[in-house]
Amino acid sequence: MKKIKPDETRNILRHWQEAVPNDRLAHLVRDAGRAYTRALQLRLAEYGVPFGHWTFLRILWECDGLTQRELSDRAGVMEPTTFAAMKTMEALGYIERRQLPENKKNMYVHLTPAGRALKKKLVPLAEDTNQVSIQGLSASDIQTTRRVLLTILSNLAQDEP
Repeated sequence: MKKIKPDETRNILRHWQEAVPNDRLAHLVRDAGRAYTRALQLRLAEYGVPFGHWTFLRILWECDGLTQRELSDRAGVMEPTTFAAMKTMEALGYIERRQLPENKKNMYVHLTPAGRALKKKLVPLAEDTNQVSIQGLSASDIQTTRRVLLTILSNLAQDEP
């Protein structure tokens, strides 16, 4: 599991307030994402679940039985990263990997009952992280932020070759 540095989010905030208050929006979005990740990592650590496993669990809770390649694509990580995580998650009893008799090439990933049960424990942690992040914001501000970020994503998606 990634070691979490103390005061990392406070240091990021201080950097933005003092050193580079007008730096590029891309850097601010990246740092906000890092702060979200850190906040969730701290909560997941209580259950011994690394953030990388959270990412795969979220995907599998929505679409169980994907191939390892599909899981890699959806998680946005390289296949060796997925393979290593699946090996660990299988040893922890969260998933099992199976091949279909007619297709020995692909390995399909399925949640076990223990992996499915984690959803009730872990999703509230993510919801709590989101609630903490929007304290003091109006519903209108939140809606505007969502609209702006989705427009940024759309613009960047259109820019891709």
